[in-house]
Amino acid sequence: MGDTEVGSVRGAGSVAEIAASVAANVERVIHGKSELVRLAIAGLLAEGHLLVEDVPGLGKTTLARCLARSIGGRWSRIQFTPDLLPSDITGVTVYHQKDERFSFHPGGVFANVVVADEINRGTPKTQSALLEVMAERRVTVDGTAHEVPRPFLVIATQNPIEMEGTYRLPEAQLDRFLMRLSVGYPDLDAELRVVLADCAGTGPDDLSPVVDVATLAAAGAQARATHVDPAVAGYAVRLAAATREHAAVRYGASPRGSIALVRTAQALAAIEGRDFVTPDDIKRIAVPVLAHRLILTPEAELNQRAPAEVVAELLDATPVPAVTAGR
Repeated sequence: MGDTEVGSVRGAGSVAEIAASVAANVERVIHGKSELVRLAIAGLLAEGHLLVEDVPGLGKTTLARCLARSIGGRWSRIQFTPDLLPSDITGVTVYHQKDERFSFHPGGVFANVVVADEINRGTPKTQSALLEVMAERRVTVDGTAHEVPRPFLVIATQNPIEMEGTYRLPEAQLDRFLMRLSVGYPDLDAELRVVLADCAGTGPDDLSPVVDVATLAAAGAQARATHVDPAVAGYAVRLAAATREHAAVRYGASPRGSIALVRTAQALAAIEGRDFVTPDDIKRIAVPVLAHRLILTPEAELNQRAPAEVVAELLDATPVPAVTAGR
């Protein structure tokens, strides 16, 4: 897709139309996962980092690459391995003896979209190198701060922690991810389309941008202007606060979780062509936004309780406000 087509998407001006263009592009490769793609696009509009988790072979990296390639701008892929160094991620300062000066050589995070592939195969020290840049959109090397491009998005993939050769992500880093998404197995029809697309040689590298970074940033700003009734915001806050009181939870969601609920719901509403958020938007994204932020008690883990189950229980137990549609 050329510059003219990207410009026409920008000219449309509607968040819903922009999101539909990105979704259609991604779904040329990712089949049968419309809800997953929609939630991922909501995360992009909210300028929140995404963690895509599932067993190998379900298309986690493919989804991340398709999203990255659909956005005009710089993107990079960092393959996390046990021998990956923090400086490979952030960059390094090098002394040039001939010129008698230091210069900064940027690492892999200096892009608009960073695909952190199999992030939990990197060592904890290497994983921690992402903390500052995910939170503050900058890295500090040898005492000097370097800003990364905006918008800046990390799309990380990981395999389940019980699989050999992986490391548990630090809780502080998990909290930096706006959402944790699961791909899941495709149905038979979708899997057939995946196989046929592979036979035809169709993959992420065949995709071209359908929006540029300026359009994405403008759409994100428009999404963040989506009206949130105080009652709806209060519902999000009560859900997050309830995670701190649940008997199976040792540490619940922080206020960052409340903010993430509202911001993601705003993006989802804008994608669907609405200028207001409903309680159903909050309910729809509660599990992907909150579950990964919960640390269960040892007893709950021993009983094989899952954080997603806890969030589902809280959704049933928390009263839903009656809000009139619109402003």
